[in-house]
Amino acid sequence: MSTAPRFGSDSRHESHVRSHWWSAGAPRLRRSHLIVAALAFVIILPVAYVAYCMATLPENGGLVIEPTPSALIVEAPDGQVFATRGVFKGDKLSPQDIPANLSRAIIAIEDRHFYEHGGFYLPSMVRAAIRNIVFGSVREGGSTITQQLARMTYLSPERTIKRKVQEAILAMWMERTLGKEEILSRYLNTAYFGAGVYGVDAAAKRYFAKTAKELSLSESAMLAGLVRAPSALAPTRHLEGARQRAALVLNAMVQTGAISREQADAARRQPTALRVPPDNPPGTNYFVDMLGGGAKRLVGSAPPDVTVRSTLDLDLQNIAESVIARRLKAEGRAKKVGQAALVALAPDGAILAMVGGRDYNESQFNRATQAKRQPGSLFKVFVYLTAFHKGLDPQTTAVDRPVQIGNWEPENYGRRFRGVVTLRTAFANSINSVAVQLADAIGIQSVIDTARKLGVQSELPAVPSLALGAGEVTLLEMTRAFAAIAADAENVEPYAIRAIRNGDRVLYSRQKTQLQPPSNPAARAAMHDILASVVREGTARGARISVPAEGKTGTSQNHKDAWFIGFTNDIVVGVWVGNDDNSPTRGVTGGDLPARIWNEFVSQSAPVRAKLARASSHATALAAFEAGDAKRALSASVLRGVPVVQNTGMLEIQGRIVRLFGVEGARGRAVREFRRYLANREVVCEPTGSGNDYRCRLDDQDLSRVVLFNGGGRASANASAELRALEQQARSGRVGIWGGRDEEDDQAYPYQLQR
Repeated sequence: MSTAPRFGSDSRHESHVRSHWWSAGAPRLRRSHLIVAALAFVIILPVAYVAYCMATLPENGGLVIEPTPSALIVEAPDGQVFATRGVFKGDKLSPQDIPANLSRAIIAIEDRHFYEHGGFYLPSMVRAAIRNIVFGSVREGGSTITQQLARMTYLSPERTIKRKVQEAILAMWMERTLGKEEILSRYLNTAYFGAGVYGVDAAAKRYFAKTAKELSLSESAMLAGLVRAPSALAPTRHLEGARQRAALVLNAMVQTGAISREQADAARRQPTALRVPPDNPPGTNYFVDMLGGGAKRLVGSAPPDVTVRSTLDLDLQNIAESVIARRLKAEGRAKKVGQAALVALAPDGAILAMVGGRDYNESQFNRATQAKRQPGSLFKVFVYLTAFHKGLDPQTTAVDRPVQIGNWEPENYGRRFRGVVTLRTAFANSINSVAVQLADAIGIQSVIDTARKLGVQSELPAVPSLALGAGEVTLLEMTRAFAAIAADAENVEPYAIRAIRNGDRVLYSRQKTQLQPPSNPAARAAMHDILASVVREGTARGARISVPAEGKTGTSQNHKDAWFIGFTNDIVVGVWVGNDDNSPTRGVTGGDLPARIWNEFVSQSAPVRAKLARASSHATALAAFEAGDAKRALSASVLRGVPVVQNTGMLEIQGRIVRLFGVEGARGRAVREFRRYLANREVVCEPTGSGNDYRCRLDDQDLSRVVLFNGGGRASANASAELRALEQQARSGRVGIWGGRDEEDDQAYPYQLQR
């Protein structure tokens, strides 16, 4: 019996069976492979991506802090902060240093579950993701405080999945290694609070002029509200927005139980006020630019957050800016004048006001300190002072005639000559030919030496035309030279800084120095004489004011620059006008726009300066009292009241006889005019420390100067060179008693004090 067919038949059957099994099992196998692959994709790939994110974390942290200048806080003499520069760095706070209200505020508004999560809070992340999907843009981050710290410390601000994963990894690591309180303190020390401020202590100093430890509840709420949108909510620019955000923080604190509703209401009733101005007054920036360099020279590499007590008087600064702006607006276009600068100095060199140009936002170039321009006839002050040092005087005569030195033939303004004139007349009318002859006779190098001694540091060419201002100088150095003449000092050093401190630590304090008297008082007296003649009857008649004033005009070739620098007994002011491109003005001279700007500024600032003088007197007396120096305190006492005029050199105030320093009084009509001038107004008298001699003021007017300037009396034996010069000037002009026959004769002379 053959078995082959059966074998064949069975083989076919088995083959069929195997084929059926495979065809039925293949889909199951493919599905299992897909499941395994899907599981691998869902589990292994994310793990791999997390591993990749961990491997690509920035080494040593990704935060790169660019070097920034230390914060510079600038105060006025009265302590008012008016400008800030640089970046406030503040102190790093330890967990124990952070006020409880500040911690509660930041947790309430930024991360209510801070003490519950382990680095990130999943419900917040999900809620933020849904919100962002709905709006189609990033509206909410959902980051915890720990995540924010991780991002600020290690990561870039880019919004990517990779950064989010790295943020979560770092947050969990921080939670395990640092602890909650350390995380919170590091966060507050690192966060940005707007206005260039990083760290809560720096923010407290920037906005409230106090340390973070001293923050009130309302201040803590405002700072906590800033971290979400520091640029948009910075109170220096958006104070109302910052206050509204602070109100939300207070509500959040109530909701979380951090504070009571009553505490929140009390904080709202006392809205947070800035102790630092919202923005630097634009015009003061010229001064602050200059001051910043001076501070570095004085203290070297200073610690962060340096506070500088400056010399700038904000009232005088505002007046200076408004006068410049008004004059340029009214006359600038018609006279083709595009720019102006002004510097005001106290007698000791303190810079009281500085305008470096018409608009700081348009140009930060300081025309008071950086621009070097030709001074024109202003430079003649050095020529004449040198001549007086050589023995000449204002009554010395010279011949106004055509002059030729080599190939140079200078011309007078107006192209005419007057013949024989006194040096006083030549200076008052700014006669070029006489100045050139003087400089040629005494030597141009001697003139340069005089300018150097008075503080001119710019390079000066030793050429004959220098006598007429052919060199280039700055307004500040020329004003400085006039300040030395005004103060009867050998030299006056301009300064902008009174003190520098870091917190309570004083880094620098300017010591009050005694100005050195001039080496030749007679030459200075002669200089006062001719400078006064410029204002009285010369080229600066536009600068005449109600008190004695001295000064000099200057106009460079082709009217490219026009200057006037003048002074009273308590202030020295320099003014320049011209164009940045050195183009000519439309015939503007120093006696025109500059003199009138000077006049307006000095006249309008008189009440402010009188107030400063009174404050200075009170400070002197108080300092003496506090020092226990009874004798000095007594001598520093100030008398004030409506005076009874005994004669033009003697007053009675509060039953005490007061003698005007340096004046021998006159009687007759002089007394009646003096009484009319005083007009029953209050005067303030400060003792000189010698007998009953006082320096008395009516507003900002020194009565000794007023009397002698107007020929109301004679200079006494102890009179200063300045006062003697005023007497000589009145004599020369036959003013007051010097124009009559008898002091008792009412009609003998036209005595009239200027007002």
